[in-house]
Amino acid sequence: MTRRILVSGETLIDFLPETVGSLECVETFSRRAGGAPANLAVGLARLGEDPWFWTRIGSDPMGDYLAAVLASNDIPDRFIERDSTAKTTLAFVSHDESADRSFTFYRDGTADTRLEAGRVSDDALAAVEWVVIGGVALASEPARTATLDLARRAYESGCTVVFDPNARPELWQGSDMGFDQTIESALQYTDVLKATPDDLHEAGFDSTDAETLARTVCGSSDGPHTVLLTLGSKGAMLVSSADAPWGETTVTHPGYAVDPVDSTGAGDAFLTGFLAARASGEQSPIELLEFANAVAALTTTEPGAMTALPERENVAAFRAEHSPE
Repeated sequence: MTRRILVSGETLIDFLPETVGSLECVETFSRRAGGAPANLAVGLARLGEDPWFWTRIGSDPMGDYLAAVLASNDIPDRFIERDSTAKTTLAFVSHDESADRSFTFYRDGTADTRLEAGRVSDDALAAVEWVVIGGVALASEPARTATLDLARRAYESGCTVVFDPNARPELWQGSDMGFDQTIESALQYTDVLKATPDDLHEAGFDSTDAETLARTVCGSSDGPHTVLLTLGSKGAMLVSSADAPWGETTVTHPGYAVDPVDSTGAGDAFLTGFLAARASGEQSPIELLEFANAVAALTTTEPGAMTALPERENVAAFRAEHSPE
């Protein structure tokens, strides 16, 4: 089987609350497999774009659970590493009344922080077209060095490098390298950036206008040729330079109206949809946004990020139901 996409980064446990409210008030949780890159890898597999996935999980019971979940979703174990001396990361989620969430991480020295440079060979990179990296892996060493090394080698080998900063300020407290400085390092190897306005504000970009914000990033000399800006209930925006496959453009899509149950992983689902549509040959920016927004909207209608990821027929049915008359 040809695998054209390599995803890199953390796989962790999300503990989802049974009730709305702050974390100190929640008494019971349900366990779910999570981590933005893991969600992305599984989402791509469900949409028929089977990826490689480079990750590192503990050899503890939580790691056993995650390995089983990845296997059940047909993620090959070629780049799935098991760490015998480190635990698996845990993340506790809390929700407010609108299903927006916040995270509390237990991630000090855990397995996903211990990715090592060179584990994905140059030959492996030569066989794929897209490489996706995430910002959580950049918050700790040696995973930061390993991830930036992967991005650099992928970029130099001609892969399209996709980057999701996924700002989590609590993970950067006490870091020897700031979030903004690290993002700047990653952007020099990035072709497509998927971010929220908050991600970019954390990275030091200060415009309050979404298009200006995206265009500032896209217009930098060493920056990406395409910026995907997710805007929550307002949908999403694609801004690109002349170097993009579709040329210089700005396109928006308002998203789809749904009753959200859990927004955990909606951004991951959006990027999943974009990549799956792009890998299947789609070139139209508006079509890419429409498909990506449909995948994201569907994901918010069920609890859990990974468990709610749809298959292509679900997306097609959803889009048909929500198409303009």
